[in-house]
Amino acid sequence: MSSREADIAGKTVVVTGATSGLGRGTALRLSELGARVVVAARRGDVLDELVAEIVAHGGDAVAVAADVSSITDVRVIAETAIERFGGFDVWVNNVGIGALGFFWDVPMEDHSRVIDVNVTGLMNGAHVALRHFLDRGAGVLVNIGSVESEVPLAYQSSYAASKAAVLSLSRSLNEELRLAGHSDTIKVGTVMPWAIDTPWWDHAANYTGRTARMAAMDDPAEVVDAIVEACVNPRERQPVGWKARGADVSHRLAPDLTKRVSAKIIDAESAKGDPAPETTGSIYTSTRVGTTVDGGTRERMKREDASSATDADPAGC
Repeated sequence: MSSREADIAGKTVVVTGATSGLGRGTALRLSELGARVVVAARRGDVLDELVAEIVAHGGDAVAVAADVSSITDVRVIAETAIERFGGFDVWVNNVGIGALGFFWDVPMEDHSRVIDVNVTGLMNGAHVALRHFLDRGAGVLVNIGSVESEVPLAYQSSYAASKAAVLSLSRSLNEELRLAGHSDTIKVGTVMPWAIDTPWWDHAANYTGRTARMAAMDDPAEVVDAIVEACVNPRERQPVGWKARGADVSHRLAPDLTKRVSAKIIDAESAKGDPAPETTGSIYTSTRVGTTVDGGTRERMKREDASSATDADPAGC
């Protein structure tokens, strides 16, 4: 048994946003390492399929259909973990929806929904988890932030604002735990990845007029590993991968230049997308679209780039 397996095996971990992307990948990996997993998200049928997959491979899991923006739903997640496993040791706040486009082109209703899920939803999870950890005397809260927790990006204004809030909340919680004398046994970490190729890009509301794209996306497996590590070794701020770390350092040294260069890169990349109608994605109503860990966005971008190259030079000259 590896040291990581020894640290994870037998623990009960709650993972929200578990029907696709990082949440799904994290739940599967934790189960492989011997953790008991409580998976939560809006799509109950997809959660049931995930639990069946975990159980088929010898794991133990339970599903809770929930919208994290509802404190009532989040309390049910915790109650289910307590009823099924006697409690939980780690809570992974994997919360994140987005609305793409110029701030003024995105309806305020969509911005409000992003904040409701990404900030209120995350706070709901943090509140329920920390009260449980205080009762037990120990626990780890892992909040999923973003490189945008420190480096805001164009076309993602409400998402960037929400992820800045994630890191601020983590910092505040760690200070409060320190003041209350619990910082040795209750930890709050923030995982801050670069853009990741998950179904998030298909689920996001999109008002850019183009398919959603981002330069140099990271593989979700790298971030899943970082989340699992944070479950046993949480850090208050944990940029993942060289791109996130590089952007973080660059923003600290030259914030204005970093923001302007990032905006130009994002604008140029967005312009390469195929024309696409405005959509609210799945920020209000969940769909069956996108139930995998990898979103296939990088492959779609390659197809779009190849098609654009052919259109620009139909003779192949």
